[in-house]
Amino acid sequence: MKRILWTALATSMLATPALAQDNPLAERTYIQAGRLLADPATGRVDRDKTIVVEGGKVVEIRDGFVGEGRVIDLRDGFVLPGFIDSHVHITSQSGPDSRLDGVTKSTTAQAFDGIVYAKRTVRAGFTTVADLGSDPEAINALRDAIAQKKVVGPRILAAGIVAAHGGHGDVHGYRQEILDLFRPTTLCSGADDCARAVRQAVQQGADVIKTASTGGVMSDTAAGLGQQMSDAELLSIVETAHRLGRKVAAHAHGTDGVNAALRAGVDSVEHGTYLDAESIRLFKAKGSYLVPTLLAGDTVTRQAETAEWMPATVRAKARIVGPLMIDAVRRARAAGINMAFGTDSGVSAHGDNAREFALMVQAGLPPIDAIRAATVWAATHVGLDKEVGSIVPGKAADIVAVKADPLTDIRALETMAFVMKEGNVVRAVGD
Repeated sequence: MKRILWTALATSMLATPALAQDNPLAERTYIQAGRLLADPATGRVDRDKTIVVEGGKVVEIRDGFVGEGRVIDLRDGFVLPGFIDSHVHITSQSGPDSRLDGVTKSTTAQAFDGIVYAKRTVRAGFTTVADLGSDPEAINALRDAIAQKKVVGPRILAAGIVAAHGGHGDVHGYRQEILDLFRPTTLCSGADDCARAVRQAVQQGADVIKTASTGGVMSDTAAGLGQQMSDAELLSIVETAHRLGRKVAAHAHGTDGVNAALRAGVDSVEHGTYLDAESIRLFKAKGSYLVPTLLAGDTVTRQAETAEWMPATVRAKARIVGPLMIDAVRRARAAGINMAFGTDSGVSAHGDNAREFALMVQAGLPPIDAIRAATVWAATHVGLDKEVGSIVPGKAADIVAVKADPLTDIRALETMAFVMKEGNVVRAVGD
C-alpha cells in the first residue's frame, strides 16, 4: 500500500504546477514590513522594519526599508509569525458523505484529500499544524512529502491514536465485518494493552499520541461525554508515551474525564467543555495546556439545526456541547491556565481556521492573547519554540501579513494578504 501511495503522490507532484518552488531558498529575500509584531510575548509592535530571509530562515531584522534583488513590499501591512493550529484532521472534512467515505476511501485517496486541505490551510496563514486523528499511513506520507517540499502545506506533527475499544476513537455505526476492515490497530483495553498501543503508534511514525478519555460529540454512538478510559489506562498511556519522547493530547469533554487525564499527566486537554474548579487546579499544577477548539463547537451547533446528514446521536450531543465551550474558555482564561490555539478543523472547513480567533476574543481573551495562543504559546505547547512562533533570527521564515491591525480588529486575520513558509511564498501579495 505504501508503494502505491507514494507513486500516486509523485504523479500528482509532476502534474500540478502549483507545487513548483517559486522562491529559491538560496536567494536572499527582503520583506519590508510597515508594522511588525516583533515580540508576541510582550505584544511589542515595531514600525518600518525589513526582515532578511535566506536559506528558509530569518537571518536579520533591519531598521527602515532596505533591500535589493528580491524585495517583498508589505509596507502597508501588519506582519506576524506564521500561525500554529494545535488540533486539525487534515485528511478529511465533515459533510454529507463522511460516513460513506469511511468505508470507501483508500489511504491514497485520503492523502490526496490532505494535499488539497493542506494547501488551503497554509494559504490561510497556518504554517504549522498538529494532526490529531488521521489514518497513519496517509498522514505520515503527507507530513513527509510536505517536509521534503514535494507538496505545499504546513509542517505537520502527526498523532497516533490510542483509544478505548468501543469508545471515542473507535469506529461506530457499521456492521461488525465492516468495522473489522478499517478500525485502528492501536485501540486498547487495560493498562498493559494501552502501553502496547502507544508503542505501536510510535513504531508507525507518530510524533505525538492522541488519546480520548471521554466520549465525543462526533462519535455515532449514544455513549455520552463522560469518562471512557480508566485511570490506569490513561496513566499507562502517558508514562509509555513520555518514555518514548512523545507528548500526549487527550480529547476530553466530561469533568471526570478531563480531571482523570490531567491527573495522569497529559500534556494537553482538547476541548475541556465541562472543566471545573478542580480541573483548573490540576491544569496549573501539571502545567498542561487547554486547546479549546471553539470553532468546532460553533460549527456542530449550527450543523445540528440544518445538516440532515448528521446522525441523531451526534446531533443531540452537538446541541448541548457547542454553547458550553465559550464559557469553559472564559473561566480558563480568568484562571490563567496555559492555552494553545486549536480548531479541530475537519469538523469545520479547512482554510477557515482563523475564525477561531474571534471566538477566543468572544470568550474573553484580548486579541494579543488570542494571537499568542497561535504563536509563542502554541510553539511551546507543540515543542517547536526553538523553530517557530516568532520572527527572530535563526527561526524558520514563517511569516504572514494582513492589511488591517488585528490588535484592534481580530477578524483581520481571516483574510491573509501574504504567507511565507520556510522562505517560500505560498500566498503572494494580490493573490
